[in-house]
Amino acid sequence: MNIADFEYNLPKELIAQEPADKREDSRLMVVFCKEKKWDHCYFKNLIDYLKSGDILVVNDTRVIPARLKGIKKGDGKVEILLVCQRGINLWDVFVRPGKKVKAGDVIQFGSSLAGVIKEITPGRGRLIEFVTNGDFKKILEEIGEVPLPHYIKRTGPPTQRDKIRYQTIYASKDGAIAAPTAGLHFSDEIMQEIIKKGVEVFTITLHVGPGSFRPIRLNDISMHKMEGEYFEISSNTFQEVMSARKSDRRVIAVGTSTVRALESAVNIPGFNGGSRWTDLYIYPGYKFKTIDALITNFHLPHSTPLVLVCAFAGMELIFKIYQEAIDKCYRFLSFGDAMLILT
Repeated sequence: MNIADFEYNLPKELIAQEPADKREDSRLMVVFCKEKKWDHCYFKNLIDYLKSGDILVVNDTRVIPARLKGIKKGDGKVEILLVCQRGINLWDVFVRPGKKVKAGDVIQFGSSLAGVIKEITPGRGRLIEFVTNGDFKKILEEIGEVPLPHYIKRTGPPTQRDKIRYQTIYASKDGAIAAPTAGLHFSDEIMQEIIKKGVEVFTITLHVGPGSFRPIRLNDISMHKMEGEYFEISSNTFQEVMSARKSDRRVIAVGTSTVRALESAVNIPGFNGGSRWTDLYIYPGYKFKTIDALITNFHLPHSTPLVLVCAFAGMELIFKIYQEAIDKCYRFLSFGDAMLILT
């Protein structure tokens, strides 16, 4: 299967630069795969498509303020993006501009934090050891910036509104460098309505990393390799999901990260809860074992989330839906609108 099969023309004006006024004010396209038809509504109408006994699974990862701006002595400004913690104060990071930062260099991030480059890693990567007399997590919250995607443009640093809205209301476990964006549409009110209707809500954790947003660059998409991401699923959540599947109750995943966590777990022999790393890459031909429906945003061409959605609902239908979304001026990507895919 060729990467060109996952290309479409996304008008720049449809890339959402700001979230909807209220989380639930985003539009929602409800896709019925068997009937090959769809409805147009708003996310606040999601409740109309759920029923008592459904299982809703969300990703409770919390986006950390992973972007740090610093100064390398004698060589100007440097920006880093935290990617993965490797030890106490030891992190894999991306560096920009990468060419000017070498092993042994010291970068100063304000008055309370410095970093020593320990080694160069593949791509734009570096291994950095932070040096501080204070609490690293507290300092990061004070001076770090929310890592908005490159396609969301700001004339200055991200705003306080960005910090709030680029985070799900149920985010609780630090570790992501990108939001599980399908969850951004849920408000407290929507969650209360869902629970009141008899839908059971369960959480998993998958810390979204660069593996989720790096584009596929190989012509043969089956050759693409995902970077590993950490996930956790409790024994109770896993058992409830598998029990629901056996009893014909619907399991609805909120976001592609939730799908990858659940599918990774079910593929591990004897798994009954716990934490692992996953590099699971889902593309057309994959047989899903844990979910019946998916809530997801509209994704970039050549992206692994788009490929996963095509694997779930079928390429022909998905690209018809995407064209419909473009024709109807839906808003795309992280701060954009959503779809509910029902198989």
